[in-house]
Amino acid sequence: MVSRRQLLAAGVSDEVITARVATRRLYRLHDGVFSLTRHPGQRGLFMAAHLAARGLVSHRSALTLWDLRAGSGAVDVTIPYGRRAARRGIRIHVTRRLDPADRARVHGIPCTNWPRTIIDFAARAQEADLRAVLERTQVLRLFDAKTMCDALDRAPGKRGTGTLRAVLALVGDDSPPSRSDFERLFLGVIEAAGLPRPVVNGIVCGHEVDFHWPHARLIVEADGRATHDTAIAFERDRRRDLELKLAHWEVIRITWRQLRDEPERIVALLRARLGGLGL
Repeated sequence: MVSRRQLLAAGVSDEVITARVATRRLYRLHDGVFSLTRHPGQRGLFMAAHLAARGLVSHRSALTLWDLRAGSGAVDVTIPYGRRAARRGIRIHVTRRLDPADRARVHGIPCTNWPRTIIDFAARAQEADLRAVLERTQVLRLFDAKTMCDALDRAPGKRGTGTLRAVLALVGDDSPPSRSDFERLFLGVIEAAGLPRPVVNGIVCGHEVDFHWPHARLIVEADGRATHDTAIAFERDRRRDLELKLAHWEVIRITWRQLRDEPERIVALLRARLGGLGL
């Protein structure tokens, strides 16, 4: 993609530009914006829209650019308030202020960063769609709760942010502040329920496990996204679980959120496993 302004700056005259358009060596996509190929592809159309409107690819188009959601149709571009940029095939969004922290480049195309893109999307999105997009950021290893919250703080009063915060609370990181925080809360729940205290960070079948009751052959593992949600960790954990089960140990995995928000369910499960043994 190239603009007339860029061509002139490179020493290509108006006459040469006109001739190349006539001979199909340049293809006009917008007034003053050209493609070097007949079929520029989706990213090419995004860059052309950026050049034509002199803004950032945003909203649903930016979701597509970030690989968070498939999309087609008119390209969404955000421009500063007061700039006129009506273009066929471009959906213009006007903002009075866009913090530099909310800007990014993907494949060389200027766009809103992923948190701002999701904030813009939230204005018209259903809760289920927001959840799907946030979960996709986790799959792509983009998600960071603090970065998302900081972007929300820079967009006070923007439509949809209340719903977005609520969904964010449901799909945020499952990891506790630290391993000791998980341990402290878990043991507190066990003690309050009158259950027997487990061995902490002991060795079972050559593996260090978070909590276990030797006589019940029961293991509880803290399953946080930060340390367990990678391909290597996923395979390692399942391989270890298989070895422990072959040795007749039961492995229960719980998350920080489950422990924090639903301790009674964890207690009920452990009581059922331990109670029958008189422990």
